[in-house]
Amino acid sequence: MKSDASLSAQSSDPARKTPRPASLISEDITIEGGVAGEGDLHVDGVIRGDVRIGHLTIGETGHIEGAIHADTVDVRGRIIGTLTAKQVRLYGTAYVDGDITHEALSVETGAFFQGRSLKFQRPAPVALAAPDEAKSA
Repeated sequence: MKSDASLSAQSSDPARKTPRPASLISEDITIEGGVAGEGDLHVDGVIRGDVRIGHLTIGETGHIEGAIHADTVDVRGRIIGTLTAKQVRLYGTAYVDGDITHEALSVETGAFFQGRSLKFQRPAPVALAAPDEAKSA
């Protein structure tokens, strides 16, 4: 049996953190319901529900009907619903019917996009009062 000290030393060792492969929803799989996680997800099948994931790749045969929230999204297949991500890439085979909220959006020739492109609204920087104004107040 390992002590707590040895367990915490192993979990904090950066050499032990290896990249995990993306989870795959293959072409012959249909999911009715939401999917959530922090890792990578590659969809070649169908998801009818909301998706909340770290990095999402939708293959050419992939199809998602629902709201998507992710850090990055690469789309080669179909999305029907809203998409919210920091970085969105629509490849030439992409079909998106819904609004995209993003920091960065790239669209290849041939991609279909029907909806609004909304840029993330960053909060305005807070102006600090000048020292003279602070004394007179």
